[in-house]
Amino acid sequence: MPQSPPDYADLEKRLQYEFADKAMLQRALTHSSALSPGRRVKNSYQRLEFLGDRVLGLVVADLLFQRMPEAKEGELARALNSVVRKETCAWVAQDLDLGREIHMDKSEERNGGRQKSSVLADACEAVIGAIYVDGGFDPAFAFIKRSFSQHLSATHDLRSDAKTALQEWAQGKGLPVPQYIEVDRSGPAHNPIFTIAVRMEGFNDISANGPSKKSAEQSVAKKFLQREKIMEPNQ
Repeated sequence: MPQSPPDYADLEKRLQYEFADKAMLQRALTHSSALSPGRRVKNSYQRLEFLGDRVLGLVVADLLFQRMPEAKEGELARALNSVVRKETCAWVAQDLDLGREIHMDKSEERNGGRQKSSVLADACEAVIGAIYVDGGFDPAFAFIKRSFSQHLSATHDLRSDAKTALQEWAQGKGLPVPQYIEVDRSGPAHNPIFTIAVRMEGFNDISANGPSKKSAEQSVAKKFLQREKIMEPNQ
């Protein structure tokens, strides 16, 4: 690790936050591969990533609580899971061009480390943790609200996409991904009716019909959500 942090002026403009402690930002952008084993705990982004993940969850939960005043707990949980997942953090990191700022060894770089979703997501969470440590909750809150705004705005789509809603709910509960099984197909070839069942560990199977597999899957997912009182009957 260099004796003094690099010049992060351009990155700080993209983050819209100026660090009082530049070494904190440097640590948030240091991959463990760049350090000897004995220095990785204190000088890589691993600990900041852990902290940033928790700060992100709290801020997003707060924002969703404000934006969705009529939402039930299950709906809030689905929306939260859709925003704080690793894929979303990687997208935010790409938007901020964090990949080129990460300090890593040549081997990791040759293996595409700067483009790896897992690395980008970890760096994003580490930067959030670094902002929180450096400036406190308010700038971390502002950064997350600004950087994750389009993903927060997209959470309302979960209401119309029952399959996504069911999958997010299952993930939030630590359950396996729901399985959709075709149990029947009737009617003429030009106008078939599909019967699809959804199967989840610990729950009774439930089925629904539709003119296509896709529509039947949406119908049965919605039926499951309503049966388990995760979704209101009129949604």
